[in-house]
Amino acid sequence: MNKKLLFYILKRLLLGILTYLIVVTVTFWVMQLVPGGPWTREKALSDAVIATLNERYGLDQPLFIQYLRYLGRALIFDFGVSYYYKGREVTAIIFECFRYSLVIGIIAALLALIIGLTFGTIAATHQNKFFDRFLMVITTASVAMPSFVISLILLYVFSVNLNLFPTSPVGAPPGIGPYVLPVIAESLYPAAYITRLVRSSTLDVLGQDFMRTAKAKGLQPGKVLMKHGLRNSITPVITYFGPMFASIITGSLVIEKVFQIPGIGRYFYLSIQNRDYPLIMGTTCLLAFLLIIFTLLSDIAYTIANPRVDFE
Repeated sequence: MNKKLLFYILKRLLLGILTYLIVVTVTFWVMQLVPGGPWTREKALSDAVIATLNERYGLDQPLFIQYLRYLGRALIFDFGVSYYYKGREVTAIIFECFRYSLVIGIIAALLALIIGLTFGTIAATHQNKFFDRFLMVITTASVAMPSFVISLILLYVFSVNLNLFPTSPVGAPPGIGPYVLPVIAESLYPAAYITRLVRSSTLDVLGQDFMRTAKAKGLQPGKVLMKHGLRNSITPVITYFGPMFASIITGSLVIEKVFQIPGIGRYFYLSIQNRDYPLIMGTTCLLAFLLIIFTLLSDIAYTIANPRVDFE
């Protein structure tokens, strides 16, 4: 392995650890600034009960001591016990619901990548023609439209009106039916964004001297595009794909709420409603960790696809 690349990876790992510690720190102290407390309920608890709960969960200790304990546990991904789901470890809850978000996220990310690369390349090779203009309208609308609107439209059209897919939650009836609409909803925005990225970068590559030279040598346009053009035009997608993948596999709060998916996004929403601070902080730190890892992997893949990158 190139020494410069190895040093770059090591430097990024150290920066990733520092970033993770900052996220853990900011998340902890922001939770302390939230009005009320973890035991604030519609039916007020007595002072004796609150004191007992604080003692049980270590909330009677000074804030700085609580912070140091939480920081130490967060480094080994131990986020303590949930305040709402009595007796359950936050890590166990996260892993239980993460499997649903992960499956939907992986399929949606791969679908978005395939659609984006295919339609982006076709649009670039048919610039200013009907298909290109039509695709740009569709992708602009997809990027601009909020995810809850897309989810509700899909649910109303394909489940309520056409009755093609069940409205029951994922995991309730066996089969892939409940997964189809959430996958489409999750993949629509990244697919549209990747399509626009690929179109723009491909148009830029097609105008380069080396592409004209390859065509002048008599190579077929399709072969020139696949062999010389795609490798250069895909680099912006590599940069975008890492953070996007980390975000999509941790679930969308809105989409999982609409389709009743028991995933990370939905549990994060419920944890806010229930003032379950350990679960809020645990899911936030999970997203930060995945973003750091996949951004690093994305950057490494970018250097492989584009060896001219200067690591300095």
